[in-house]
Amino acid sequence: MPHVLKPLEEPYSPEAAEILKTYPQQGGYLLTLFRTFANSVRFLKKGVANLLDAESPLTLRQREIVILRTTANCDCEYEWGVHVAAFAKRAQLTEAQVAATKSGVFDDPCWSREESVLLCAIDELCVDAAITPPTLEEVQAIYTREQQLEILALVGNYHTVSFVANTARLAPEPFGARFPA
Repeated sequence: MPHVLKPLEEPYSPEAAEILKTYPQQGGYLLTLFRTFANSVRFLKKGVANLLDAESPLTLRQREIVILRTTANCDCEYEWGVHVAAFAKRAQLTEAQVAATKSGVFDDPCWSREESVLLCAIDELCVDAAITPPTLEEVQAIYTREQQLEILALVGNYHTVSFVANTARLAPEPFGARFPA
């Protein structure tokens, strides 16, 4: 029988169930993505670092720009939609900015200069796994070393999340946003 990567249903293994208790839930609902992670206890523990906390050196807005652009670049409507639904309003992203994370260019006039530099760096990381020297110079002038490492970690983490969601062919969550037409 093939080993199909898919979301698991309860009952989970005792170890997976214990770990899943630490994952965010809304009204007892566990995201399809997290149930997909449950295919591996090791992955549940170590696969993706939880960088969605108040201790981040990035603002909520900066963090969400990184996540939305990375998941959009990976064509991961599942995770992009979850983050738009859960965080876009709190991050004070306008509808035009949310749409521009998928369809816009990094220097779209809806972004500040600092945000344009951030988007350019994300795009370069997603394409070449590195930031070009001219963009890096701008990034270093704007973002602290701690913020730079957080940006790199978020881009890497959300590549992994996108790989899992896309490979498992996860349908968007019922509450999730959809990519702009």
